Amino acid sequence: MPDKSSRFSDEEALDFHARGKPGKLEVNATKPMGTQRDLSLAYSPGVAVPVRAIARNPDLAYEYTAKGNMVAVISNGTAILGLGNLGALASKPVMEGKAVLFKRFADIDAFDIELDTEDPEAVIAAVKHMGPTFAGINLEDIKSPECFVIERRLRETMDIPVFHDDQHGTAIIVGAGVINGLDLTGRRIEDTKVVMVGAGAAGIACIELLKSMGLRDENAMLVDVDGVLYKGRPDIDEWRAPHAVETGKRTLAEAVEGADLFLGLSAPGILTPDMLATMNDKPLIFAMANPDPEITPEEAREARPDAIVATGRSDYPNQVNNVLGFPYIFRGAIDVRARTINDEMKIAAARAIAELARQDVHDRVSAAYGRKMQYGPDYLIPAPFDPRLIHQVPVAVAKAAMDSGVARKPIIDIRGYEQRLAARLDPTASMLQALQDKVKARPKRMVFAEGEDERVIRAAVSYVRAGLGEAVLIGREDEIHETARKLGLEGTDELTILNARLSERTPAYADHVYRLMQRRGRLQRDAERMVQQDRNTFGACMLALGDADGLVSGVTRKSAVVLDRIQEVLDPDREKIIIGATAVVARGRTVLVADSLVHEMPNGEEVANIAEAAAGAARKLGIEPRVAMTSFSTFGYPESERSENMRLGVKILEERGVDFEFDGEMAVDVALNPESMAAYPFCRLSGPANVLVMPARHSASIATKMLGELGGSTLIGPILIGMEQPVQIAHMTADVSDIVTMSLFAAGAF
Repeated sequence: MPDKSSRFSDEEALDFHARGKPGKLEVNATKPMGTQRDLSLAYSPGVAVPVRAIARNPDLAYEYTAKGNMVAVISNGTAILGLGNLGALASKPVMEGKAVLFKRFADIDAFDIELDTEDPEAVIAAVKHMGPTFAGINLEDIKSPECFVIERRLRETMDIPVFHDDQHGTAIIVGAGVINGLDLTGRRIEDTKVVMVGAGAAGIACIELLKSMGLRDENAMLVDVDGVLYKGRPDIDEWRAPHAVETGKRTLAEAVEGADLFLGLSAPGILTPDMLATMNDKPLIFAMANPDPEITPEEAREARPDAIVATGRSDYPNQVNNVLGFPYIFRGAIDVRARTINDEMKIAAARAIAELARQDVHDRVSAAYGRKMQYGPDYLIPAPFDPRLIHQVPVAVAKAAMDSGVARKPIIDIRGYEQRLAARLDPTASMLQALQDKVKARPKRMVFAEGEDERVIRAAVSYVRAGLGEAVLIGREDEIHETARKLGLEGTDELTILNARLSERTPAYADHVYRLMQRRGRLQRDAERMVQQDRNTFGACMLALGDADGLVSGVTRKSAVVLDRIQEVLDPDREKIIIGATAVVARGRTVLVADSLVHEMPNGEEVANIAEAAAGAARKLGIEPRVAMTSFSTFGYPESERSENMRLGVKILEERGVDFEFDGEMAVDVALNPESMAAYPFCRLSGPANVLVMPARHSASIATKMLGELGGSTLIGPILIGMEQPVQIAHMTADVSDIVTMSLFAAGAF
């Protein structure tokens, strides 16, 4: 059934667009503009230097201006969504929305341009002179057949990509869905019989792309308002004529009989249940008319329970949504400075999108849609919020551009490009990539103690498939396999599953626990029961006796309980303190906050120890530590006994002669803001702090969680530091990505 949670009133839509600054866009400067010198560099006289450089070498525009990341979204308003010809000005909300999507999904700066003319020659004349400003042109909501003429002529005259998204964007997403639909129904595209209803711009583009992918001319039938496009029909124009076929069929009902795939970009309700009943087994139905499809999924499945149905609506499964394509296609195209977007690039995008749908669905995607998703009849096409789109689709497009000879700036290091794309919208990606590369070089055997939890199973599969090493799940084998089966999760045969009650190593682990605890009132049978019944104890024993390289737990029990169980078997490093450090990633910077896990109210000695441990963790993350002992007071004012431990911690670090920057006590704004810090010229930090030592565990927890909820920050951890063996404890609300990240830290021996 449709999800009603996404419905809204007209008043809500109007309020959304009017609230605050009207519209959905604004311009922000990317360089500082705070001083007269800044202004002189940004404009006159400083701007003359790049002007002369670009005049000598036009390619330098990509180095000194925003051109290389800028796309124009252009319309004349003659075919606005499903609303028709409402004019250029009325199209502006849509074009602004398109620009927002470019930024949100691919970090491309897009500007909307509405042209007040219906004359295709006037549109061509206006757009062709915009080449110096933009890296690409996205045409939108221009009616057929003028859109064909405009795009063709602009592609011929401009040396940057010109892409009519209503045509090719729709075709690419349809292509991805068809690839997976054919896979699920066991068909080959060469043998598939297709009926396309709607011979406008998008419909023709869909058929042309499918033909480029292998669909045979004789197996493709187009139907418009006057019926089947057959050879000899007198009213066919030059755009539809290449797709007319030799056939005696004249009506839609006749056309769909014996067809395998129905594509609809036409009108509501035109595909009846009776027509659907005449199609071949396991029919594929792409009913994409908006807002009301050619047949609803409910009607289609009632008539044909074996049908696989896609629509253009977000409240049904399998939405054909152009946002899956155009941001990433332009991203890949402009990153290699492609001259055009050709069929090879479109097909590469379709295949990359299709492949992503077959991968284990990202848990954040399921959370966003409020339901579990997995590849199958109700998940042919990935969801728009899958974060992997940004580093999979552009890479495929860029490779195709290079292979087909239209790239002017080939990318040599494709792996590095993929990593940069991932980091472009996810600031944690670059930080974690180095750690992942380190683990891949020396894969680790990782124990996942709570092996029957579905999140843990999926994380373990991800760990193995990422090439990080072997994953060991502690749990009952039949339960784990049954959970995986319900999830539709492949790859559990790659996992090692150990039942603590049945393992041949259980007696040895029990003996080990007994030796540790016999003078703490525990008997041999107590040790045996602990190992058999507590998976954290069993997992800790695996580490202690060299049967594993790391342990991750915590998603089913409180972290304090997990830590207690593990510490009964694994002692902390005798020369270190155990702490939890949470990495806060915001606005391109990473700050470690400690201790957010263990010490309730650390004394001065403990504060110093926490600072040293956190500084060591920062260096493992590639961050040269600048440590601030934080408080509500700054360098003694206002006075408070609560600040005494922070001041004492600084004194102890001075006595130890540590090899990192530190100072305090200081308020957080002083620690993080260079202007505030400048008011204290004696401060020993050379720049804003990147390690914050908090005065109490509760203050660390409150601060980090508040930043995560309100500040738009990404939180990693708490990362457990100081154990003798590599152990990490995920929080109970952790998703799959969080668990995999904690396994990375365990494998990296934090």
